[in-house]
Amino acid sequence: MASALNPPRTPKPKCALPSHYHESFLEKKGPWDQDYKKYWAGLRGLTLYFYNSNRDSQHVEKIDLGASVKVTDGPGVHFNLFVRDQEIKFKVESLESREMWKGFILTVVELRVPSNLTLLPGHLYMMAEALAKEEARRAQEMPSCFLKVSRLEAQLLLERYPECGNLLLRPCGDGADGVSVSTRQTLGGTPLVRHYKVKRDGPQYVIDVEEPVSCASLQAVVSYFVSQTKNALVPFLLDEDYEKVLGYVEADKENGESVWVAPSVPAVPCPGVASLAGGPKQLPPVPAIPALNPDEDYVIPIKDAPVTDYENKDVLSPGWPEVQKPRQCSPAPRVQAKPHIAPKPEPRGLPSGPVKKLAIGSAQGVSATTGLAKVTAELEEKLQRRRALEHSAEHPGD
Repeated sequence: MASALNPPRTPKPKCALPSHYHESFLEKKGPWDQDYKKYWAGLRGLTLYFYNSNRDSQHVEKIDLGASVKVTDGPGVHFNLFVRDQEIKFKVESLESREMWKGFILTVVELRVPSNLTLLPGHLYMMAEALAKEEARRAQEMPSCFLKVSRLEAQLLLERYPECGNLLLRPCGDGADGVSVSTRQTLGGTPLVRHYKVKRDGPQYVIDVEEPVSCASLQAVVSYFVSQTKNALVPFLLDEDYEKVLGYVEADKENGESVWVAPSVPAVPCPGVASLAGGPKQLPPVPAIPALNPDEDYVIPIKDAPVTDYENKDVLSPGWPEVQKPRQCSPAPRVQAKPHIAPKPEPRGLPSGPVKKLAIGSAQGVSATTGLAKVTAELEEKLQRRRALEHSAEHPGD
């Protein structure tokens, strides 16, 4: 049985390796490294890139050489690189490789070929080529104040964000190979907006004014405007590191996809934060706190009040409404002896137990009601008489 024909396999396109001014193996030891680690390193522009192998296109580390850089010799095939007051040590394969790395680094940093290195004329020629590439790269590099906006958008940006600067570069409106410079200043409270045209003349940029000025790069154009106005013009740099709108990711109930939601106003205001529209909110009054006696370990009441002993020992919060306390009850008066009334004789046959229990319970109730006062002798005598009458009524024949 013939098998189905499979389409021919096409090799995956390989990523183009980046072009460097100089590249070779380097062993690097940073300030926090315990030992040297070997990388494939390449210098491009003002950045030194490190790769795991010479076949990788994605770097794993990099060092920015734009800050103050100093290169010194180390013992043997070592050299040191000082960047931002940090020392990074390198080890190479030979003394020639060490001089090559030092020469290329100094060439791109100082924009000149060093003359105090022990190198062959061919090596110096390679560094001169790297110098020309670096100068061309910097000439094409756009300044930070270059924005791809129209004339109207440039005016709105300069008006809305005056704290970000008052000079920006933008593409030329007529589609020519050049740029435009937009500025905004204030004179007597009146804004003055000006636009200047910068033409491209080969590798040069020419500022189209009464006396044209040629500059080698756009960065030189910006520097000319700043210097000629005695720093009155400041390059525009919009701070985009922080978001201005609060947003969140929400899942769509219909298709389950996640969408970005940016509400116009916060749904729930933060508690305790002053409202921007209505002004600062009035905080609730703070209840008065009784003064503390430094000699005692308890709170002194603000005003004298009758002391009430509670079983649960609960104390009301100062914020609660005051509860009117009941007046203090006066001591219960003594029970006066009532005139004796003879009880009606009960019919025979009825049990006497409940009656006796009721009488005893009544006596206990009187004792509990009167508190801790004792029964007087007169009351005891009358109780004994009542008990005798009850007994005679129950047993008439005795």
